[in-house]
Amino acid sequence: MSELSHLRLMAAYNSWMNQKLYAAAATLPAHELAADRGAFFGSLLGTLNHLVAADTIWLRRFASHPARSGALEAAQALAPPSALNAIHSDDLAVLAEHRRMLDGLIGSLTAQLADADLEHVLHYASTKGIASQKRFGDLLLHLFNHQTHHRGQASTLLSQAGADLGVTDLLMLIENVGDPAAPAAPA
Repeated sequence: MSELSHLRLMAAYNSWMNQKLYAAAATLPAHELAADRGAFFGSLLGTLNHLVAADTIWLRRFASHPARSGALEAAQALAPPSALNAIHSDDLAVLAEHRRMLDGLIGSLTAQLADADLEHVLHYASTKGIASQKRFGDLLLHLFNHQTHHRGQASTLLSQAGADLGVTDLLMLIENVGDPAAPAAPA
């Protein structure tokens, strides 16, 4: 499997897991979503808002990529978060809608990229103003790893609140090979 195929698989996993995460969160009352549980971003809602802020920052950075795919152009229209802990919304439904839009942009981005696009060196500044130059493919990998990291935290916060996220393994999206009688992975 090529690097681009792996990144596309990660985009699909990212979207699938975010759908599961928000569905589980929607089973909780608002006070449970906002309860400070001692996580890095305090609450489940704080963690979900952080992921929206971080992905928005990265997508806006990615918009400087010379491939200029439609997804990247759409990312330029996103309002920049004021900080990594910026609150996009305290309303889970509003946040979920924005999350679906971001996941759509990420999926479109990976679908539109070519292998050569991954080699581009992206020049950007961190939120602290530190200049960096990093390979685009590696930055996409970071985007997905960061999501997985904080979704793990969110899974724990859901569990503390009594909600079950269910199966979270990437394995669920990896197709079986070599056995034509094997069932297809769930979508």
